[in-house]
Amino acid sequence: MIEIVLVLIASWLSTYFITPKLIKYFKKVGMVTADVHKKGMPLVPHSAGIPVAIGIVFGLLVYIFIQTFLYNNGSSALEIFATITTVLMIMLGGFLDDLNVKQRKFFGYDEGKTGLRSLHKPLLTVPAILPLVVIKAGHSSMIIPFIGVVNFGILYPLLIVPVGIIGAANMINMLGGFNGIEAGMGLVYTLSLGLYALTNGIVLAGIIFFTTAFALIAMLKYNFYPAKILSGDSIQYVLGAVVACGAIIGNMEKIVVITMAPFIIQGILKFYAKLKIGHFPSDLGILQRDGTIKSKYGKNIYSWTHLVMNLGKFSEKQITLIMMGIQALFSIIPFLKII
Repeated sequence: MIEIVLVLIASWLSTYFITPKLIKYFKKVGMVTADVHKKGMPLVPHSAGIPVAIGIVFGLLVYIFIQTFLYNNGSSALEIFATITTVLMIMLGGFLDDLNVKQRKFFGYDEGKTGLRSLHKPLLTVPAILPLVVIKAGHSSMIIPFIGVVNFGILYPLLIVPVGIIGAANMINMLGGFNGIEAGMGLVYTLSLGLYALTNGIVLAGIIFFTTAFALIAMLKYNFYPAKILSGDSIQYVLGAVVACGAIIGNMEKIVVITMAPFIIQGILKFYAKLKIGHFPSDLGILQRDGTIKSKYGKNIYSWTHLVMNLGKFSEKQITLIMMGIQALFSIIPFLKII
């Protein structure tokens, strides 16, 4: 147990202390974007996925160090290094997206940075599939709801793993734009997945999820309302990589799908909107004089955030907390063992 505590402390400390230094650096090099839900839309540094990834990597390296030097056990090193490589490769893709800080308007509304084109974003996640594929990570047998156990054989590493990593990264990237919402929801689902893993004896996946959770706890100090650093796409890609790696290594695909259902629903809403209005909608709203946020789409619901904004007059901070609560409700379902 003490080694797990040391790993989590290492993850928290590294993110906590590197973030303010990166905030200063991002300001210095002009890597800033408009915080659109604030009066005057101040320019704020972004790409919080970089310090979060640093915390995750440092924590996992400490875990390998403890296992190797104290317990002479290197059995998990291959999976951990594959996870680290996947996280770093996918973080690079998100960082490249965040580098384009040119501000843009979306149907007349300020939306912050331009970023990469929609087609380029998923393509940048493709290289991150290689580490887990080449080590043939995971178990080829999966539990499919209403069907039972299915053995995918060679299709698992060659098809299921790539689809899982690319799908998770881009799925999580569909919901965001409010101070702390990405890190806050990420904290909820990584904590719940980590707790589920450890209570069911899936130690390695539990370590991956809890290491990420403690990096996010440190990040929320700077990313929660009012944010000193905005999330950017890098944090969403990193969290998608973590979710996919934990699910694959821990054979937790079914549990992860249930827990991440809010993002699956978000994807359905976004593609429904694409068919109805001809483009993917924004999650963002319009700042009102009283500090609340109003939906740009009236009573139409094309995102979870639109639903929340239509339920009442909520501030940016309240919208983030409500979304964290929604995520918590879905995260409880696996523990109820009703599915």
